[in-house]
Amino acid sequence: MAKNQPSFDEIYMDLAINLSRKSHCVKIQVGAVIAKDTRIVSLGYNGPPAGTHNCDHEWPGEGCPRSSRGGCSLALHAEENAILYAAKNKTTLEEATLYVTLSPCLSCARIIYTTGIKKVFYINSYAAYKGLQEDEGIDFLRKFGIEVYQVNTPGNKRT
Repeated sequence: MAKNQPSFDEIYMDLAINLSRKSHCVKIQVGAVIAKDTRIVSLGYNGPPAGTHNCDHEWPGEGCPRSSRGGCSLALHAEENAILYAAKNKTTLEEATLYVTLSPCLSCARIIYTTGIKKVFYINSYAAYKGLQEDEGIDFLRKFGIEVYQVNTPGNKRT
């Protein structure tokens, strides 16, 4: 590989970062890319289901109303959006790799494991973002054999 030529991992993580900018979430913007055999399988960013309200338009100051557990009452997570798009198009995710700008929450980690994704790269910690002691999603994935890597990119808030 040429010295200045980026790896596919770098390209896909850069794309996830750029996709995060498409998010309409007022609280945090997250992007996700799913790739398999050096090909992009699916893309996603956090936001509400198509045809509903965009948080930054409907609730520009505070974001969408909170659920009983304190999360967004409307939005899908970036990895959920990418996985749902792949499922809608009947694309298998067995042996795929997920690139996401924020580590998966526990709920997303269970979905990631169930789909057959085998590797996850992330930049920032969901636990740090939420002020939690443990990154339950990462712990779950590692416990069940998913390779998980935190990557360092210029300007990230690595924990």
